[in-house]
Amino acid sequence: MNKAVYFNHGKESGPWGDKITTLAEIAGQHGYSVESLDYTNMMDPAQRLQKLLDSDARRVESLLLVGSSMGGWVAAAASATLKPRGLFLLAPAFYIAEFPSAEPAPSAERVDIVHGWNDSVISYQNSVRYAEKFKATLHLVDSDHRLSSQLALIAKLFRDFLDLME
Repeated sequence: MNKAVYFNHGKESGPWGDKITTLAEIAGQHGYSVESLDYTNMMDPAQRLQKLLDSDARRVESLLLVGSSMGGWVAAAASATLKPRGLFLLAPAFYIAEFPSAEPAPSAERVDIVHGWNDSVISYQNSVRYAEKFKATLHLVDSDHRLSSQLALIAKLFRDFLDLME
């Protein structure tokens, strides 16, 4: 595979929810193949991380990782090994005490984070802290943890992200 986007869904969602379906269509329009791993029955972030590391993502020359909530943590943690060109993270689960690492250092040319001001599951302040430490691009939007109310904006931000990765 030459160019691929690997999607990593959140704890209580699935591999083909609204956000991933929308972003996968955009990735395809930009010439990327798309993979969305199914972590439905995996509640342990370390197991999810291992599943991504064991996937064909290692064989992709131009890899982008997208992750939502726990999937954002998985994408960032995997970046140390997979060395993707970019990370696009939606309400990532950083600074969670039960996770193997509170703030997995991103290893990518570009890191964009989208987080909702009204997120009651993972505070937007976690993303502010992470973005400040690792100099990531941060988009704070008027939404909750699911970010569903801002799907059109997220789609635009993802298009912009892909354009910058060209």
